[in-house]
Amino acid sequence: MKSGATLGLKESKKPREEKTDPRSVFSSGCGSEVVTSDHDFTLSEVVIRTKFNANNIEYSLRAFPLGGFVAFPDNDPDSDIPADDENLLKNRPIFDRVIVISAGVIANVVFAYLIIFVQVLSVGLPVQEFSPGVLVPEVGPSSAAARAGLRPGDVILSVDGYELPKSLFSVPQIVDIIKRSPKKNVSLKVERGGEDLVIGVTPEESGDGTGRIGVQLSPNVKITKAKPKNLVEAISFSGKEFWGLTSNVLEGLKQTFLNFSQSASKVSGPVAIIAVGAEVARSSSEGLYQFAAALNLNLAVINLLPLPALDGGSLALILVEAARGGRKLPQEVEQRIMSSGIMVVLLLGIFLLVRDTLNLDFVRELLIMDFPLDTCRSMTTSSKMLYGGGM
Repeated sequence: MKSGATLGLKESKKPREEKTDPRSVFSSGCGSEVVTSDHDFTLSEVVIRTKFNANNIEYSLRAFPLGGFVAFPDNDPDSDIPADDENLLKNRPIFDRVIVISAGVIANVVFAYLIIFVQVLSVGLPVQEFSPGVLVPEVGPSSAAARAGLRPGDVILSVDGYELPKSLFSVPQIVDIIKRSPKKNVSLKVERGGEDLVIGVTPEESGDGTGRIGVQLSPNVKITKAKPKNLVEAISFSGKEFWGLTSNVLEGLKQTFLNFSQSASKVSGPVAIIAVGAEVARSSSEGLYQFAAALNLNLAVINLLPLPALDGGSLALILVEAARGGRKLPQEVEQRIMSSGIMVVLLLGIFLLVRDTLNLDFVRELLIMDFPLDTCRSMTTSSKMLYGGGM
């Protein structure tokens, strides 16, 4: 069972008369044991000896605060605990096992809420105040929009007479209109410096037959801060923001799976997540709260997927056991399912690690440093026009 905590826990074996069992687990958050000829030790024991026993459970804080885990003696071949001991996890009632296996997911959800709660108390909650129209932060050079006279900072109020509302969805609405109008004149009502202008632009036809005018678009929104006046209001603010963020995460994952052929390339591993986190920190330290909360919610949902090697896979096996009237699947079958799942997750992790590393800016610069300068500039300009709400 995995969680976002950095505290590693391992259920100890029964106490011995002479000393506590010295066996421990090596982990950078979670991992395998490191075994020497006569003694098993952890990097934590070498770098920081932070562990203690309480109620027959060994708690340890590891040298690398990445992830966390809970290890049980059930599958430990060297365990001296009888296989039929009622306190072993595998021998506990189904409901008990469901609660234990779900604890990592629950921890992620609770931690996400606590992050938002700390944000509300410390820096306040960002509140979006929408204004009519869509903002144009960037206009591509030599684009259809630039030739028509559109400038960065303009606010598009209407398209062919259709008034754009105060909404986050104004951007996809105008993008859809432009895409459906290749080589057709489109009338844009634009606000510039307090004055309203009418600009006619003819979208160019893209390779896929859709129209594009070469601009970046963003919602016309002003971000303000709302700070709670008391603890009750802070809890209320945090709850609303938590449910809103949860809805966005679930909707995003839903769209990812429904349109997996188009969104598969956007699936990110640890390297890309760290890169995004660093970018968020550079742009706004306050954005790290939302990033960390969203990351924990994503981990919670993904960990619930009924895939081997994930908590959802273990829960699925328990549900199968319940459906079979309490009869477990043969141990060999369970081991094969889990082994295959671990292999798939491992291969996927390696793939994402390599791909995301190759996509890092400084790595890409090293790879393309031998390209002609004009080619690099052309690639950079083209890629910028494809990001975000550009069209």
